[in-house]
Amino acid sequence: MQAYQGLFVLDAGQGVAGPYCGMLLAACGADVVKLEPPEGDWSRGLTTRQDRQSVLHVSFNRGKRSVMLDLKTEAGRVAAQRLAARADVLIESFRPGVAARLGLGPESAKPDAVCLSISGFGQAGPYAERPCTDSVAQAFSGLATLNEGLDGAPHKVGALVSDVFTGLSAFAAVQAALAERARDAAPRRRVLDVSLMAGTAALIAPQIAEAGLLGQAPALLNVPAGSYRAACGGWVMVTLVRDPEFVTLCRVLGLPPLAEDARFASFAARAAHRGALLPLLREAFAQQDVAHWVRALQAERLLAERVNTPIDWLADPHVRAVGAAGMVAQPELGTVPMPALPGIGAWLPPAPALGAHNAELLGQ
Repeated sequence: MQAYQGLFVLDAGQGVAGPYCGMLLAACGADVVKLEPPEGDWSRGLTTRQDRQSVLHVSFNRGKRSVMLDLKTEAGRVAAQRLAARADVLIESFRPGVAARLGLGPESAKPDAVCLSISGFGQAGPYAERPCTDSVAQAFSGLATLNEGLDGAPHKVGALVSDVFTGLSAFAAVQAALAERARDAAPRRRVLDVSLMAGTAALIAPQIAEAGLLGQAPALLNVPAGSYRAACGGWVMVTLVRDPEFVTLCRVLGLPPLAEDARFASFAARAAHRGALLPLLREAFAQQDVAHWVRALQAERLLAERVNTPIDWLADPHVRAVGAAGMVAQPELGTVPMPALPGIGAWLPPAPALGAHNAELLGQ
């Protein structure tokens, strides 16, 4: 896709959310320049890394050019401001107010630029200055309470879901702003304020809506949906969406009397009595291996699947057949497997080395 060919984007974001938005713009043809401090984006130092390059950085910064500037110096700020003055899209994820002090606020971009600020809690409000990460956003939004562990405690989801969903939301907002700009005869800057707090809340909108409506924690969905350990040690994930499917599940498991038990007659009843129900299901699943259960449950058109590891996913024949993953030849790291971008599918050039395009860009 080359929808944004000719568009110049200055990506002064660090971490995941802002850079992911920038990478998606690059995947659609934009010229995205990543502005980094002398020590580099902090994502370069996390996960498997080599020579100032890391898996985390590669995952969200492919297809960009990198310019390294020290914004603590006058020369660095002037160079950054000159790049910002060319920007059709300006992305920043500094603490609220810092971009303006550095001369990288909306007023520094083109008169018709789209200016995106990504922060933890937004640019204003009593929590604007609070530090925030993916984990903090999951905790604050209530997402962690929806991921209760076997220990009864709330846990963060083991992926950067707040960062990634906020980056996707920011990309959608930038696209809408660019579409509006194309129809607007009078140039004006469009300023977007996107936060991890709001992005994560949007991800769990149904649960927040139900909790607000009822004045209490939302009811558990689809009991006994969940993961069950099989005889081989692997796990099977089962989901129910209609009450009659519980009858089918019981039959497949060899437990037809459970379907006639009044305690388990509906989703609400099963949620109320899950303490009695779940041990019976766990015991049944432990009698056969994963392949048996997936085959038997899918034969009845029930929603069931083996719980894969990332290695399992990469090796799966369906993933290979549809090209859902590819290999990125990444300098410093080697050949890195990477999921495709859904709907876009672009195999972007590798992520840039820190400051790799300084001479090219600053010479301009």
